[in-house]
Amino acid sequence: MKLTILSGLLILGAVQSVNAASIYAGEAKAAAVCSQCHGIRMPSADAPFPPLAGRDADYLKTALKQYRDKTRKSDIMNAIAGSLSDDDISNVAMYYAKLKP
Repeated sequence: MKLTILSGLLILGAVQSVNAASIYAGEAKAAAVCSQCHGIRMPSADAPFPPLAGRDADYLKTALKQYRDKTRKSDIMNAIAGSLSDDDISNVAMYYAKLKP
């Protein structure tokens, strides 16, 4: 019984560590790739691009994959998303979804 509880706590701790690492990776990637146009919480000054903070993670993942695969057209986004791995997309989506707009 104690071993089962301990195992469960260790697994829970590992999952939380992975999620935290993913959010930090997403923050770094967003700062390097996304924030120049979309900002972090608000778009850059005079930019016609929507803010991403607080957006649904699944929506962001789908949109980024569509841009990467060029099934959703935007010269800028097709080029930017083309450099993102599945992990990058998941991390960025998770990071922006966790932010308050």
